[in-house]
Amino acid sequence: MANNVVVVGAGVLGLSTALVLSKHKNLNITVVAKHMPGDYDIEYASPWAGANYFPVGKPGSSLQRFEKATWGELDRICREIPEAGIHHQVTRVYGRKKDAGTATAQWFEELTKEDAWFKNVVPNFRVLPKSELPPECDTGTEFTSVCINTAVYLPWILGQCVKAGVTIKRGILSHISEAGSFHSSGQADAVVNCTGLLASKLGGVMDNNVYPGRGQIVLVRNEPGVMVTVSGTDDGSEEATYIMQRAVGGGTILGGCLQHNSWESQPDPNLAQRIMQRSIELCPSLAPTGKVTELSVIRHGVGLRPMRMGGPRVEKEMIDGTWVVHAYGHAGYGYQSGWGSAWEAERLVLSIVGQGEVRAKL
Repeated sequence: MANNVVVVGAGVLGLSTALVLSKHKNLNITVVAKHMPGDYDIEYASPWAGANYFPVGKPGSSLQRFEKATWGELDRICREIPEAGIHHQVTRVYGRKKDAGTATAQWFEELTKEDAWFKNVVPNFRVLPKSELPPECDTGTEFTSVCINTAVYLPWILGQCVKAGVTIKRGILSHISEAGSFHSSGQADAVVNCTGLLASKLGGVMDNNVYPGRGQIVLVRNEPGVMVTVSGTDDGSEEATYIMQRAVGGGTILGGCLQHNSWESQPDPNLAQRIMQRSIELCPSLAPTGKVTELSVIRHGVGLRPMRMGGPRVEKEMIDGTWVVHAYGHAGYGYQSGWGSAWEAERLVLSIVGQGEVRAKL
């Protein structure tokens, strides 16, 4: 007898979790979501992401476990499934001692360590000699990472879900207890809550630890030849510089910022100008003349990362008589921690429906 599962949310966490669960033939999966791939709404973070693999989880944290587990699957998809929209990129991370204590330095603390925990996870990790560092930087590392074209990757995961028999529905929930009514059977044995930022507003959840972390990017046609970031800027503690070229013609993302508790959906033109200027200074190959006007802008974008004090919440809870597996609060790390989180949610769902704790193989 099949068990009915409803996944609420169709961002990268919701779709990845639904796909993992769909490999269990005794589970009948429905995804219900307010926003779907193809939507560009300020409530829906996934389309706005870079997205890449820049590990930031602190050793021993759930985020670190999810990031470590996710790398292998991203690498496999990159090598075996080119139509998923992922490619490998040479990556450089620079650190500046003067950024210590700033919001961006705290954000990138693990990423910028020369003895980073992920040095044995990603390929080709090496510490850069002083001769390869920009003048204002004190430390640096290089490794092979991935960059994801979200406009290709999200629909690919959605298509894989449909191929596996997952039902996809649009819907707006005011309370998590309403999720079961969206299943074709009218009820659910388990609900997976992948609502991201909306977990702060959803009845039955109302997580006060969830808040927006505003990010702003410029998408350009120029090709940098490297993925690169630095521990901070001279333009404010919430501003950052990162450059990543999306796969299969997705353009190059120039970022950015991490503005806590800001719901502002419109791009700030002054910030955009600073982002572009910082990007060409850090990576001159973007604009050999050194002029911002040489950048060919596709669009400006703003996304709200689903931040959560205490880190991601992946745990089960009984709400109004139904087991709910929460999987939200992944901030700006949904893509680089998504598969690890999905496998943890899978373990919890299987414990609820009495099917043991065997990981499904994609």
